[in-house]
Amino acid sequence: MKARVTVTLKQGVLDPQGKAIEGGLKSLGIEGIGSVRQGKVFDIELTTTDRTKAESVLREACERLLANTVIENYRIELAE
Repeated sequence: MKARVTVTLKQGVLDPQGKAIEGGLKSLGIEGIGSVRQGKVFDIELTTTDRTKAESVLREACERLLANTVIENYRIELAE
């Protein structure tokens, strides 16, 4: 089973990297972008085929390592 975990900063948390990307896009003349917030994506291959077990393992991975839950949110997507 495969999963994608997306980690993003919570609303209200400053995102200097997103601001730098936003400035870079503007300096390249790319129009129509209001603001940018950046995040991280993890593509993970699991050894289990049990969705409940997979979600549990991924939540633990996020809570303990992949996300700083004080300032970041995470979203788990499972694919067969």
